[in-house]
Amino acid sequence: MLSGGGTGGHIYPALAIARAVKKRYPDVEIAYIGTEKGLESKIVPKEGNIQFYTVEIQGFRRSLSWENVNTIRKFLRAVRKSKQYIDEFKPDVVVGTGGYVSGPAVYAAHQMGIPTLIHEQNVVLGLTTKFLSRFVDVVAISLEESQKYLSRAHRILFTGNPRATEVVQANAAAGRKSLGITDPHRPIILIFGGSRGAKAINEAVLQMIPRMKELPQVQFVYVTGEVHYEEIRAKIPHDDCPNLDVLSFIYNMPDVLAATYLVVGRAGASTLAELTSLGLPSILIPSPYVTNNHQEANARWLEEQGASKMLLESECNGESLWEELKKIIENTEVHHAMSEAARRLGRPQAAEVLVDELEKIALTRVS
Repeated sequence: MLSGGGTGGHIYPALAIARAVKKRYPDVEIAYIGTEKGLESKIVPKEGNIQFYTVEIQGFRRSLSWENVNTIRKFLRAVRKSKQYIDEFKPDVVVGTGGYVSGPAVYAAHQMGIPTLIHEQNVVLGLTTKFLSRFVDVVAISLEESQKYLSRAHRILFTGNPRATEVVQANAAAGRKSLGITDPHRPIILIFGGSRGAKAINEAVLQMIPRMKELPQVQFVYVTGEVHYEEIRAKIPHDDCPNLDVLSFIYNMPDVLAATYLVVGRAGASTLAELTSLGLPSILIPSPYVTNNHQEANARWLEEQGASKMLLESECNGESLWEELKKIIENTEVHHAMSEAARRLGRPQAAEVLVDELEKIALTRVS
């Protein structure tokens, strides 16, 4: 039984685990506890053959608030509901991948004596991981830096992000074909700000477009996000920059990433997993609007390892972004060093390692 929600960064690792388990055990039965209105309610049912249950839950306010009393009530009700689902489905192991919904699901399993594992994708732990780490059998982490926040955990396992296992199998030729780029040696610079885009990145790229013609050998692929596409497209004359493609969204992101030379983007956990599994150099512009500012911690850690350059939003404009791009594009030694550093951090077998661990803890219950 899996649980995780709120953002794709929690949902996609859970589904990557589900696929890896199904690959090893085709007859496995899998269930998922999510929320009715969360993103998981749209994504998980499309996966097929996963029984989907829902609870009502909300997050804690980080400041003192009477609303937290209501949050506790909802948490306790969600724990009771999760116990009903667990009693009905009878899982051998329960896995949480973050988001508030995984709290009651995993805690209920712990109280019922069922083996539990949680997976943390970011450097800085989310509130749910902090809470559950003292109860679960195993805390799996994507990045080694997370260990210093886990003094109360029973067992810590450095696995990497299971999303990496899927990305490393991507097809670069298919990625180039989908972009209409026929030259296999033409470097692709991919710029994106997440599925909805990022205003700060969009503004910096617009300022930078006149400079792109200075690097005619490079193909820039700029993903605006569907929300911003029409507005951005209207600001770019079609013949203004022949080596620039402007897209609203990319549906085959793993394949496109496999064909990419350099990435400019946010520093979410899934992005880090993709970059490191493929050995991709990057310029990361962390979102300052996420909980606990975890993207900055992610980006700073990758920069410290030599795999990335971090630009804070307050530092990011067309000129600063262009200068960082040129340093990497025009110096093959810098690019190679960043690529090797990223690859050293990658964990392409993350999903398989997690399945191995799930086997171990599930067998403790069976025995």
